[in-house]
Amino acid sequence: MRRNRLGKSDVHVTELGFGGGPLGGLFEAVDDDTAARALEAAWDSGIRYFDTSPHYGIGQSERRVGALLRGRPRDAWTLSTKVGRVLVPQDDAGPKDEAFEVAATHRRVWDFTRDGVLRSVEDSLTRMGVDRIDVLYLHDAEEHFEDALRDGYPALAELRAQGTVGAIGAGMYHSGKLTRLVEETDVDVVMLSGRYTLLDHSALDDLLPACEARGVSVLAASVFNSGVLATPRPSDGATYDYEPAGPRTLEHARRLAAVCEAHGVTLPAVAMDFPLHNPVVAGVVVGMCSAEEVRSNTEAYGRTVPAGLWAGLRGEGLLDARAPLPG
Repeated sequence: MRRNRLGKSDVHVTELGFGGGPLGGLFEAVDDDTAARALEAAWDSGIRYFDTSPHYGIGQSERRVGALLRGRPRDAWTLSTKVGRVLVPQDDAGPKDEAFEVAATHRRVWDFTRDGVLRSVEDSLTRMGVDRIDVLYLHDAEEHFEDALRDGYPALAELRAQGTVGAIGAGMYHSGKLTRLVEETDVDVVMLSGRYTLLDHSALDDLLPACEARGVSVLAASVFNSGVLATPRPSDGATYDYEPAGPRTLEHARRLAAVCEAHGVTLPAVAMDFPLHNPVVAGVVVGMCSAEEVRSNTEAYGRTVPAGLWAGLRGEGLLDARAPLPG
């Protein structure tokens, strides 16, 4: 699988990355055997970039990803995790965690201070059982952006200067705030959630031009917009940005699907392929929680998208004219 460099760093990622959110029990519980088979299938498919976070299942995703990677040669894989929430042990009498289908053994405390960042990194290394992290992101800082910019970023820059991490950046859905981070700091990469997809091209207005100007890489996450683009024919129960998709969004997605079908490819294959044609996008990161999902997504990623499809989508008014495409 093709590997791309992140910004000006020495860190490279496979063009398709494994998103560890679902391994934390996002939407539904995932048992240990199912998670292990998903990770093994990803490795067998050629995926060598694995992204996780303390937030995902209050540490469950990190533990599972670490269990796979620490048994593989260290120079063969790339690992990213995130900071911004410190996990504090608590009585697990509650039924489940507020965000994931796991026992509520810990609570999250927002903390972008230097001490909070260093503690989070140390805790993550311990949970995963690895010696270092390749990429470290400020996570979900939309409502804490000034703290993340003032305190969190300098802590990440310090860790990079020490060689503790190889590349730094932030993962958010707000392209405007990511743009400000890119313009005011020296990050290597940003992980953009859901704002450069077949359905949402809004990052073309600010973030993608800023990244091109500053030599910063983008990793496109949530390329299925949390579900509505994940199947060949979007259903009535599909989600868009973790909420039920509205009628207008469903109609748009179904029009995209119809053009894809007419050209002999699936909507998920095109959804993964689309962001990769922008020169600043180094890869797509797809959340997966079963071996079947991994095989389906890696097969779709490997499909050749016919050139005529892009002309068809543009002819239907479904793609922004500024989006770079083949040819």
